[in-house]
Amino acid sequence: MSFDLVIFDCDGVLVDSEVISCRAHAETLTRHGYPITADGVLKRFLGVSDREARQIVEIEIGRRLPDSFEAEVKQATLSFYADDLNAIAHVGDAISALAMPKCVASSGTPEKIRHGLSCAGLYDQLAPHIFSATQVKRGKPAPDIFLFAAEQMGARPERCVVIEDSVHGVTGARAAGMTVLGFHGGSHCTAEHEDSLRKAGTAATFADMRELPGLIDRIGAGAFAD
Repeated sequence: MSFDLVIFDCDGVLVDSEVISCRAHAETLTRHGYPITADGVLKRFLGVSDREARQIVEIEIGRRLPDSFEAEVKQATLSFYADDLNAIAHVGDAISALAMPKCVASSGTPEKIRHGLSCAGLYDQLAPHIFSATQVKRGKPAPDIFLFAAEQMGARPERCVVIEDSVHGVTGARAAGMTVLGFHGGSHCTAEHEDSLRKAGTAATFADMRELPGLIDRIGAGAFAD
C-alpha cells in the first residue's frame, strides 16, 4: 500500500528557481531602501510566501513598499527565468513514474508558478492541479495550502506525501498531518540544508529525483504497514 496523493512544492523541487527568485527579490528590495543580497533573501525567506515576506519587510522598515513592488519583482523574475531557469534534473521522469495522483502546492503566485513550470517544460505534466498560497488565508509554515490541496484533490491528509525543500514547507506539511520527504538537490542547497530538513521532521531526505519513486514506495509501505 502506498500514498493516495503526492504534493510537490514548486521552487527548488520542480524548478531550480530559488537562486533566480532570490536575486529578483534582492535587487527590487535594495532599490526600495531595504539593502539585502540574494543569499540574504534565501536565508530569511526560503519557503515564505511573497505576501508574508513583504509584510515582514514593511514592519522592519516602518513603511509600506510601493503598490508596484510585486509587479517589479514579477517582471525581474520572469526576465531571469527566460534565460536561466531549468527543471530540477530528472524530475520529469520522476513525475511520470508516479502512478498516483499528483499536484503542486506553492508559496508563489499562480502566474509565477505557471510561468516557471512552463519554462521548465513541466506544466503539462501537472496542470490543472496547481495550487497557490494566494488561495488560502495563511502561507507556509501554516498548513493551509497543504490542507487546501488535499481537499481539492479528494485525499485525506494522512494519505498524502509532500516533497519540500524548505523548513517552512516541511513545518507546514507536518502541521497538516502529512508525511514529508525533504529534497536538497537544488542549486540553492548548502551543505547544511539536508540536516535542517531532517531536524524539521522529514521522514527521509534525498538529493536525486531518480530516487523519488522508490523512496515513496518504501516510506508508504512502512507508514501503512499496520
